[in-house]
Amino acid sequence: MSNLTAAPALSQRLKTETSSLHEHMHALMEQAQPFESRENYARFVAAQYVFQRDIDHLFADTQLQQAVSDLDSRGRMQASGDDLADLGHPVPACGDVATDDVRMPAALGWLYVSEGSTLGAAFLFKQAQEALGLTADFGARNLAAYPAGRAAAWRQFVASLDSEGIAPEQHQAVLDGARAAYHRFGQLLQHFFQLA
Repeated sequence: MSNLTAAPALSQRLKTETSSLHEHMHALMEQAQPFESRENYARFVAAQYVFQRDIDHLFADTQLQQAVSDLDSRGRMQASGDDLADLGHPVPACGDVATDDVRMPAALGWLYVSEGSTLGAAFLFKQAQEALGLTADFGARNLAAYPAGRAAAWRQFVASLDSEGIAPEQHQAVLDGARAAYHRFGQLLQHFFQLA
């Protein structure tokens, strides 16, 4: 009988090995208080827009398309831009795209952070509704669930992460991409909310 245990799945490694960065995002959000006013919320949506713009061009990567079969139904750049218009704010002048040199498999790590935030946005969406009177059709599109539902969309994405198409030797690059994505979104929150 073998004592060898199977290596952890990529989705499990991502969850475990980026948990401190995920907690840091929560701390920054608490500092930012995005639901204190529509003005504050617009700052959050501006950060979201820039981050989504960073990943938007990755959707054209044919390897990422092969890895995530429903890739064309994901992403929230347009929703974020529409929300800013609802709120009377222009889309921010963004400068360089942070992911210009990112390709698969690191691109999958960036998408992991974006998709994880979509799953976790149920609470934020509720706050946007209750505190600010926003909806999935006005101001809070970027927080709304995918048509298939949050849980179903997340399960499908995790299945893509853990498929045989993502080889174990690619896992580190995916993890590095996720770490870079967390750092980027943290920088954006600090910039738009002028956090220390």
